Amino acid sequence: MLNGRKRISTAALSVAAVVGVALIPSSPAMAEPDIDDVRTQIAQLEHESEQAAERRNDARIELAGLEDELALLQQDQDRQADDFDVIRSQVADSVVDQSQGGGMSPLAEAALSDDPSGFLSQMSTISTYNDIQGQLVETYTTELAALDIRREATEQRIAQIEAVEERAAAEAATIEENTAAAEALLSRLEAEERAELAAAEAAAAAAETEITETSPEAAGADETAIPDVPVSGRAAAAVDYALAQVGDSYVYGASGPNSFDCSGLTSMAWAQAGVSLPHSSSGQFSSGRKVSRGDLQPGDLVFYYSPISHVGIYIGGGKIVHSANPRSGVAIAGVGSMPYSGAVRPG
Repeated sequence: MLNGRKRISTAALSVAAVVGVALIPSSPAMAEPDIDDVRTQIAQLEHESEQAAERRNDARIELAGLEDELALLQQDQDRQADDFDVIRSQVADSVVDQSQGGGMSPLAEAALSDDPSGFLSQMSTISTYNDIQGQLVETYTTELAALDIRREATEQRIAQIEAVEERAAAEAATIEENTAAAEALLSRLEAEERAELAAAEAAAAAAETEITETSPEAAGADETAIPDVPVSGRAAAAVDYALAQVGDSYVYGASGPNSFDCSGLTSMAWAQAGVSLPHSSSGQFSSGRKVSRGDLQPGDLVFYYSPISHVGIYIGGGKIVHSANPRSGVAIAGVGSMPYSGAVRPG
């Protein structure tokens, strides 16, 4: 038996507020809501909500990359602007030197203005154009073109960042809106019905595991018990950390220390082993070697649904530990309790 692992508490089965993506309106005519119908609606809300949350996680990762690129582009643009200012001053000095009377001519003022393209246009129509060193003018033109390219690239990144921020905000708004929808569903249930709902969900999860999990050691076993499977090396650090969080709450976008979403838990667990994983279930699916279901070992990441929107850590004995949903929090479940998609071995 692994040390330092908390047993799942019965509080993990209590019914609290859940979130989702698609608003499912309640019917005023339904004075006594059917438990099975409510359970189905809540499960759908949770699944779609997690899909939205994982898309938001993906957007956050993309946003971080774009912001890093923007910082580099802005630095490059600043360097190019400095180079251009040097050549612009040289051109202006040359114009002043060649102007009659040595004063600041309109052409020299144009060279130092905020409209360098306008300066080139003026210079092409003034006789002094032929008197200015050809190489200097060519350099001016080249440096201006390089600066324009960098400005355009910077503007494109800024537009991309704004688009990703809008996408992430839309996912967040969807989750927030559907929190109210899920709470409305639950508010229609009396306390006894809520308890019945929790019991029905636990029974359904156990039944699905018995049907889909063919391992003899898993069939009929206590769904929440921690299997006595030896784990060593870096996988042990990841498994121990994840199991120590059993009973913690589920919060979309969270990665600890007391709340997690599914990919937040797995990324933090493997961080204890020195392995960096993206805070995204789909991103984590590309973070290691693919393993078959029959070759699962403790520590492997197990993924669910298509497209992938949920991930847990295999702990042996046909079970995973995962941050399940806002009602169950971090819990232990059968590896077959959700539509299986694949598995990866990090490190």
